[in-house]
Amino acid sequence: MFGIVRPCRHRLGEKLTAQWTAHLCGLCLALRGDHGQLARIVTNYDGLLISVLTEAQADPGGSTGRRTAGPCPLRGMRTASVAHGEGARLAAAVSLVLASAKVRDHVADGDGLLARRPVALAARRVAAGWDRAGARTGSDVGFDTAVLVDAVDRQTGIESLAGPGTAILTVTEPTETATAAAFAHTAVLAGRPRNAAPLAEAGRLFGRLAHLLDAVEDREADAASGAWNPLTATGTSLDEARRLADDAVHGIRLALREAEFTDGGLAHRLLVHELPNSVRRAFGTPSCAHGSHPYAPPGAPGAPGGPTPPEPPRRGRRGLLAGCAVWLGLACTCQLCCGTYEDPWTRERKEGCLHNCDCDCCECCECCNCCNCGGEDGCCSGCDCGCDC
Repeated sequence: MFGIVRPCRHRLGEKLTAQWTAHLCGLCLALRGDHGQLARIVTNYDGLLISVLTEAQADPGGSTGRRTAGPCPLRGMRTASVAHGEGARLAAAVSLVLASAKVRDHVADGDGLLARRPVALAARRVAAGWDRAGARTGSDVGFDTAVLVDAVDRQTGIESLAGPGTAILTVTEPTETATAAAFAHTAVLAGRPRNAAPLAEAGRLFGRLAHLLDAVEDREADAASGAWNPLTATGTSLDEARRLADDAVHGIRLALREAEFTDGGLAHRLLVHELPNSVRRAFGTPSCAHGSHPYAPPGAPGAPGGPTPPEPPRRGRRGLLAGCAVWLGLACTCQLCCGTYEDPWTRERKEGCLHNCDCDCCECCECCNCCNCGGEDGCCSGCDCGCDC
């Protein structure tokens, strides 16, 4: 799984966790239903936001809804109520096209096994197939994926020309354009055309944020491998990147206030409450104490106030296809959902999506303590997002 919005189930609460899981499974099954088993590997946390936004605006009983899905290894062979309909299919189309772009980017960089010509050729064929599949599904729901393909093509040219002094927002613009179009189309699917403008703005800023956080998280690894990184190439400091990221989070919050939702609790929770946590995570300023051990001797590594325990030495990254093979193995054993595992590509130690928690579960929703969350002008005014402090 990849994406910047990785919510903690303790912050979401039981109701919103169930909704979030329904959209995640719905995206995965929409990919499988329209494009086959292999397409499921492009399931990602951010793609499901398209499904979430569509449902949040839809009238009850419309084309979006729930269905009961059969047993799945990722759910411990249990059935579940999952999202389905045009929102899930739009999310699938967007995920396919953007994953195709990611594959081509890895091929161009010669990452891992993709440096070998036969493997690169096979990867290009897979990417081309995903482009066509995404276009078909997009057309079925009235969305022209050409805007995404055009953004990807322009991204390559912009990066080749970028250098010291180039504005970082010039580099992020294609991503912003692509996500703005996808977010805006959710208003069309839900029959709320007045929401298109504010959601396009929210999508534009989300694309900016995703690009910035990806660059921040990859900065050291890119420097070590000599890969291109937008922050390094343009000479953008981490302080400036953080300022732009915080501005984007604030802008998304303001844009969502202008949109009309039928049930916007989950969308609000993910895009208003979870995005600040994504920023803190990327910049290494976590908001929790889960990494500390309260019973360790004072001053010892891991104790409150003590030094951070040293990380074990990291092995090299896996290539794209090797990582995909490892991912399939993890998926079949349910570790992606319920266990502790090693990231198939970066080899970082992670916990399954149902246990991925970066919060202090003994505290109430932290945003309520810093932004007048429940007040008349607070970010939670008028919503039911599980923030009950």
